Amino acid sequence: MDANVRARFTLGKQSSLNPEREDSHVVTDELDDSIAIDPGIKLMYLANDGDLDGIKELLDSAADVNFHDTDGRTSLHVAACQGRPDVVELLLERGAEVDVQDQWGSTPLADAIYYKNHDVINLLEKHGAKLPMAPMLVQNAREVPEYEINPNELDFSNSVNITKGTFRSASWRGIQVAVKTLGEELFTDEDKVKAFRDELGLLQKIRHPNVVQFLGAVTQSSPMMIVTEYLPQGDLHAFLKRKGFLKLATVVKFALDIARGMNYLHEHKPEAIIHRDLEPSNILRDDSGHLKVADFGVSKLLKFSNRVKEDRPVAVTCLETSWRYAAPEVYKNEEYDTKVDVFSFSLILQEVKFLK
Repeated sequence: MDANVRARFTLGKQSSLNPEREDSHVVTDELDDSIAIDPGIKLMYLANDGDLDGIKELLDSAADVNFHDTDGRTSLHVAACQGRPDVVELLLERGAEVDVQDQWGSTPLADAIYYKNHDVINLLEKHGAKLPMAPMLVQNAREVPEYEINPNELDFSNSVNITKGTFRSASWRGIQVAVKTLGEELFTDEDKVKAFRDELGLLQKIRHPNVVQFLGAVTQSSPMMIVTEYLPQGDLHAFLKRKGFLKLATVVKFALDIARGMNYLHEHKPEAIIHRDLEPSNILRDDSGHLKVADFGVSKLLKFSNRVKEDRPVAVTCLETSWRYAAPEVYKNEEYDTKVDVFSFSLILQEVKFLK
C-alpha cells in the first residue's frame, strides 16, 4: 500500500468537527507487522486500542509523540476521541501538545467534549488545555459587535434557574438580567451553534412592549451567552397553575398582551417572525402584570407570501418544544406559516379558565 495513503488514520471516532468520514483509506483494524507502517501512524493505532505497553515501547524507540497525520490529527486526538484517560496521561507525560489542532481546528479537549469523555476532559483541563474558542470569535477588534458584553460584568453569585432552566438570572451593571448560555459541550455541534446564531440575529431585530427585550450577548469568549431583561414574576404556566380561575378582565388583558406581541412578530418587515414554540412557559409576566413573549430558540424568519418547510425529517423535536401546543403541520414536517402560532395561541386561550 502506498505510504501516502497510509498517512491518514481513519479508525474509530473521528474529529469532532468532521466526525463522519467517507474517505477511509486505512482498510484494516489491526496492525500488520509484515507491512512497514510509519511509527506515527502506528502510535495512533496503539492509542486507539489503548495499548500502553506498545505506546511506551514505540516512544522509547524515538517515535514522535506529536506526529500529525494528513488531517493534522495526533495520537492525543485519537485517545481523547476514544475516551482513554490512561493513554492521554501517558502521552502528556511524554510531551504531547495539549492544545494541538487538527485541520478543522478541533483540539483533543474539543474532541473529548464532543464524545462526552468526562475523565479525559478533566485530565486535559488539569494539564492546561483551554476550552474551545467561541465559534463567533472575530480576529479584528473593530469587528466586535456593538451588543458585546464583557462576561466579567455578569455576576452569577445569586443566580437561579428561570422557567425551563435554559435561562439563569444574573446581575449586570446593577440590574437583574436573564442569561441563556451555550455550553462548551455544544461548541462542536454545528446545529446548536447555528441555532444560537439565528436566535441572536433575530433578537437584535425585535423591540416591542410585549416581547422580552434583548440587552446584549457574549460571543467573543467561552461560554457564549444571550442576555435579556429579567422578569421576576415568572411565566404564565406557573401563574395559571397557582391562581386557577382568573377574572374575565385579566383573561382579556392577557389575551391582548400575547396577541399584540405575536402581531408585532408576524407583521415584522421585511420578514415575518414565526415563534413556533408559543406556550404558557414561554410567556413571561412583568412587574405590572403584563405579558411578554419570550424564548426564540426555535423561531423562524419568513418572507412575506411564502411558507417554510424544514430540511430535516422532523421539523421540531420533542426536546425543543411542547407537542401539546404545536400545530399539526409543524410536527408532520409539512409547509407552514404564521398560522401555526395562531393555533398555539388558541390552545393557550382554551387553557385559561375564568370566573363567570
